[in-house]
Amino acid sequence: MKLAGVLAAAWLLMLGIAIDVRAQQRTVWDGVYTDEQATRGEALYGEHCVKCHGATLQGNGEGALPLTGATFKSTWNGVSMGAMFDRVRLSMPQDKPATMTRQQVADVLAFILRANKMPAGTSELSRQTDLLNAIVFQAEK
Repeated sequence: MKLAGVLAAAWLLMLGIAIDVRAQQRTVWDGVYTDEQATRGEALYGEHCVKCHGATLQGNGEGALPLTGATFKSTWNGVSMGAMFDRVRLSMPQDKPATMTRQQVADVLAFILRANKMPAGTSELSRQTDLLNAIVFQAEK
């Protein structure tokens, strides 16, 4: 009988921890970048990304995928911003991979979030992968 009480208490504690972790998880709908950062990112996008992804962020039809819309959202839905950040940081721009600074990558991602109608907030999107791993790209609110 005493063991059952201990097991029940342990189960409730684990349930409480799981609920607490879910409550702390942030998404792109929580205002994870600033408008100023997205504006910087827009200028950087024009320098580093527009050649392949186009002025409207819809891709070039030759391998560069859209950065807005249903395809983009379904591709990244449920993925951490840390994974997105590292993908861009290590493989973009395609003709000069891994040449953008961490700040530039964060700024470009802020612009992409704004282009996808995710709200701005009061803090800039981090340039640290471990902090970005705590933010999930969620396609719909």
